[in-house]
Parts: sequence; structure tokens; C-alpha cells
Amino acid sequence: MKTLLHSTMAYRLFAAEAARGEAAQTSLVLFPDGEYLRMLLKELASAFFGDARISSLIGRESFSDCHIYPAAGQKYTVDVAEAIVEESALRPVEGGKMLFVLDAFHTAMPVVQNKLLKLFEEPPAGVYFLIGATAEHAILPTVLSRAEKFSIQPFSEQEIRGALGRTHAGEAGIAEAAAASGGIYSAAEKLLTGGGKEFAEAEDFFAGKNIEALARSVGEKKDKTAFFAALKLVARDLMLLSAGQGAYCARRTPAMERIAREYPTGALISAVAFIGEAERDIKFNANPAQAALALYVRIQKECKTWQKLS
Repeated sequence: MKTLLHSTMAYRLFAAEAARGEAAQTSLVLFPDGEYLRMLLKELASAFFGDARISSLIGRESFSDCHIYPAAGQKYTVDVAEAIVEESALRPVEGGKMLFVLDAFHTAMPVVQNKLLKLFEEPPAGVYFLIGATAEHAILPTVLSRAEKFSIQPFSEQEIRGALGRTHAGEAGIAEAAAASGGIYSAAEKLLTGGGKEFAEAEDFFAGKNIEALARSVGEKKDKTAFFAALKLVARDLMLLSAGQGAYCARRTPAMERIAREYPTGALISAVAFIGEAERDIKFNANPAQAALALYVRIQKECKTWQKLS
């Protein structure tokens, strides 16, 4: 994963500015993979200080002049914001600069972001802030306006496949996991380490097998990312099979061949869009089990409409 992170333009630009001593006192890094955001920030922090010994300490989150918030497993609170303000007034223990790494800042409530706003606007001499977030819309405009922004887009399918090949060499399903990941490495890993379970569930979903039980299972999943990633890939490949373009499928099984014959191509094109809408609804607190069941009903209704037209 580090190889992927170091290959990004954002990493190279930030590291180059830090090496020249030109890093902005407040920097914001947008990276869609929340599970690897903290790793990315620590790699950037290591580049900021540019010292192998310090990098090792940062990796363990134990370097005295690099403060990483919140603590692992903790959340942002007003008390945390006040602690950051207080610590920023202290002198660095080593050298002449101190870095505050703010992980998952998209989870910080507006009251916390506002508490730190003046600090971002006018940091004490030698104090720097490296803010990480998965989405720009979760950051207050007033904070955005005070930071130099670095954005990392989802990786390409080829990049994900190459990274999985390095870290999971020899495992089956790398190509399918990379194709379904949407450019998010952690999603690809979940699909791969799940042994293909999500892909089998996605096939069952389109086949209508035990759909109510499957919907409940989706609701019980702590992380729905892998299931919906698999569902989108299966829908896409069913669409290709239905259209006679099976040679371009990332995943092609006998079960999918059978399922594709039951769906008009137009219905599968719509299904791809419906899946994305259901996933967004869940992110905005829709009941996952109900959303999955409603998605199935919606796809079947679309299927019947296209069958009548054919």
C-alpha cells in the first residue's frame, strides 16, 4: 500500500514542498479510502520531517514533535480541540517545528472545526497542521479556505491489481476484487479476503435466492462496502453478458450466464444506477436491510417493464 501512496501526485508534491522548507502551515489531504487515511498521513508526516529515525517513531505514533489526533479508536470532541490548542502553544522538543496530524477530520463536528479555525488561520511560528479527510463536503468552507489542498483520486483498476499482487501474491480473485473496488484499496482487500463471499451473495441477489434473508444479512454487515462493490460489478458483468459482450466481463460464472438470460439489457443498465442510489441512501442513514430489499423490488419492476417492451 505504501508503494501506491508514494506514487500519488499529492504525496510527491507535499514531500517536495517539505524538502524545500516550503510546506504550508495548514495542509488538507483528501483521500477517499478512510481505512488507509491514517497510514497516508503518517507517510506524509515522515516526508515532512525527512529523517529515517523520526519516520520510525511517527510510524509508532511516538515522536514528541508529531501529535496525531484523535487517538486510535477515539473521536473528536471539544476537549480534544482544546488539547490541540494548548499543545500548539508549547515549544518543539527537537528542532524548530512541530506537526499536528488530524486524522479523519471529516468526522469532526462543526463545533470542533470552528474551535480550531483561528489556529488554522494563524498557527504559532513553527507549528504545522496536516489535516486528512475522505470528503471535502464534510469540511467547513472556512477551514477549506485556510488550507493548501491536496487531493488523491481513487486508484486505477490496474494500480489496485498490482498492489494486491504484491501483498496477496498467489491468491485467487485478484482481478475481480480490483475490478469491483472502485479504486479503493481497502474495498479490494475486503473482497479478496472474503473468499468471494460477496460475489456469491451478489449473484444470489440477482437470482432472487432467499432475498429477505439476504437483505437482513446486508443489514447486519458492519461494513457494507464490499457487498455493494461486488453487487455493482456483478450487475455490470450481467449487463455485458446480456448484451452479448461477455468477453469483456471481469467475472463470468455459469450462474451469471443463467441469470443474464433472465434480464433484458436495459433493465441491467438501470440496475447499475439503482445500486449506486441505494448505496448513497444507506450512507445517509437509510435502513440497510430495507434499502437492499427495496433495491431488489425496484430492479425486478424495471425488469418486468423491459420484458413487456421486448
